[in-house]
Amino acid sequence: MARTKARTSRQLTIFPRGGARKGAGRKPRGERALVSHAQRPKLTPRDPVLVTTRLLPGLPNLRRERTLVVLREALSAGADRFGFRLVEYSIQTNHLHLIAEAEDEGSIARGMQGLLVRVAKALNRAWERRGRVLSDRYHARILRTPRDVRTALVYVLQNARKHGARLIGVDACSSGPWFDGWKGRAPKDARPISVARSWLLTTGWRRRGLLGTREAPAMPPART
Repeated sequence: MARTKARTSRQLTIFPRGGARKGAGRKPRGERALVSHAQRPKLTPRDPVLVTTRLLPGLPNLRRERTLVVLREALSAGADRFGFRLVEYSIQTNHLHLIAEAEDEGSIARGMQGLLVRVAKALNRAWERRGRVLSDRYHARILRTPRDVRTALVYVLQNARKHGARLIGVDACSSGPWFDGWKGRAPKDARPISVARSWLLTTGWRRRGLLGTREAPAMPPART
């Protein structure tokens, strides 16, 4: 009897309460998590955020004209909600790079959720399909210095150069045509997404120099 009680006690304490255990927590979409599911760091209205989200493998090219039209509309419709503001973007073949502002981590979570739902629904309609579109949780990196913000702007707006695209001027698959920080180039009118409000995105990064239209992306402030 004593041996039976001891065995039962050991079985009940294999996973002690309050501790981490293998296999616990939210499961990733797909075979493995592409982005850490750890709690996101604190965010303030002063801090822009670099965001990357990717599609599931095997879906059509996002840079095709028909897809671009509906995708731009979805980004515009979800650009300013819940204290979240989409300020810049670039559309690559299978992923999106965004720069956003938000009141706090709750605002960016709600804003990104709403934006990505719009994106997924718009793409499914365009492709005449159903089901998941995005492969996993988006990756977000808070930008805290003028240097980080300038590096992120080049990385986002000129990201097609990183992937080998031969661009003449500004990438039309980005918010670059409306960006007002190019050297010697005026932006288009009627900006379709939000205007920056934070000091870092309006003024601070410019102290490091305006962007050149032939400038290639350096290493981003975080892995993407």
